[in-house]
Amino acid sequence: MRETIHIYHTNDLHSHLENWPTIHQFLSERRKNHGPTDSYLTLDIGDHIDRSNIYTEGTLGKGNVQLLNDAEYDYITIGNNEGITLSHEELDTLYAEAKFEVIVSNFTDLKGNIPSWVLPYKIHTTPSGIKIGLVAATADFGEYYEKLGWSIQNPMDRLKEVCKEIGTSVDILICMSHLGISLDETMSVEIPEIDLILGSHTHHIFEEGKVIGNTLQAATGKFGMYVGHVTIEYDLESKKIVSRQATLYPTDNLPVPKEAELQLEKWEQIGNQNLSSIVFENRSLLAKEWFSGSDLSSFFGKALIAFTNADCAMFPAGIFLTDLPKGPISASDLHGCLPHPINPCVITLTGSELLEIIETSKNDKWPSLEVKGLGFRGKYLGSMLYEQLVENEFGDLFIKDELLNLDNIYTLATLDMFTFGYFFPTLKFANKQYFMPEMIRDVVKWYGKIEERIYLS
Repeated sequence: MRETIHIYHTNDLHSHLENWPTIHQFLSERRKNHGPTDSYLTLDIGDHIDRSNIYTEGTLGKGNVQLLNDAEYDYITIGNNEGITLSHEELDTLYAEAKFEVIVSNFTDLKGNIPSWVLPYKIHTTPSGIKIGLVAATADFGEYYEKLGWSIQNPMDRLKEVCKEIGTSVDILICMSHLGISLDETMSVEIPEIDLILGSHTHHIFEEGKVIGNTLQAATGKFGMYVGHVTIEYDLESKKIVSRQATLYPTDNLPVPKEAELQLEKWEQIGNQNLSSIVFENRSLLAKEWFSGSDLSSFFGKALIAFTNADCAMFPAGIFLTDLPKGPISASDLHGCLPHPINPCVITLTGSELLEIIETSKNDKWPSLEVKGLGFRGKYLGSMLYEQLVENEFGDLFIKDELLNLDNIYTLATLDMFTFGYFFPTLKFANKQYFMPEMIRDVVKWYGKIEERIYLS
């Protein structure tokens, strides 16, 4: 006798809720077509939330948890957007009302304790008695997690330990991996007992799955553009997997619910309402410019220096998506201007290293570069701007009105996105301090209150 197990999966939605009503309806309809003895699981592989979305920001991710509840997900794992864009307390309480279970095999607090809302693995038993082992791992952003009071263990080492622990107790072994395609390929070779890897993080797509060794890999890209469906046919007598198949359903080809637009408007209204509080009184219009300095960029530069106490600052003009008007600024206004889940960072450099960074930042292709990811949620990178760092007509650099000394040590305040190695490879290994959980909009909020007090005094 054979049984088919149906596994529906999503990953890296990043709060692109425009696709969610369609996904929800599709999953509901598919489940209706299954009989009472059919086995099926609905899984999310991380980065469901993204604080660039007004609903997610306004509910601090708990709105996303409700969406997963309503869509009757069974198990999820966390991505870096759940893990490192919320404060310790916010993440610790994020899943308090969850009707699903959260599996992360390589996640603890700083003392090595597994939080009450986390399972290191799960053995799910189908109605016919098939035991499905579920393990999961999230990407190792160790320094970020430690700043927030969490600890991430080496994902491959932990997966090997957990798979060894439960391997003989399960019939099918599935890994929910928020590690990216390269580590998933390594996992297929180093942990061959895993039958299925549901991948994410690098937003890759396998239209019909990909087999490496004994392991089938499946992934749905990003933003809810696809819903994944894996079928595993299992022989109950021989206790072996007979076949595996991965399919993707493009969301654009699926029926859109009649109430989808109203639902999206409702979520936006909830977010704006929850962020309606006034965070500071702005003394004058702060207009944005993407390809030059502006009143808004000058305000932000001063805020970044004041917040970090660095010698100088560097940031791109493209981070500002709207002006900040004169008068009361709400949390919603500030989020609209700076929706990015980006943290401030201070890097310690010698004068010669700083000079190299500044020269690299003058790349004339960067301002019009359309940036995707790295926490950036704008369109163009925009001109690179500086605070307390000036170059004269002869090419001499001055830090706080003093000529740069190649042997001196300086601190540069910037955005954490520049430390990942894409724009400035050397900064990936530089001495740096991340400020967490504050995002760059929190820096503007903090400085705006200071300016408001000065203005009103």
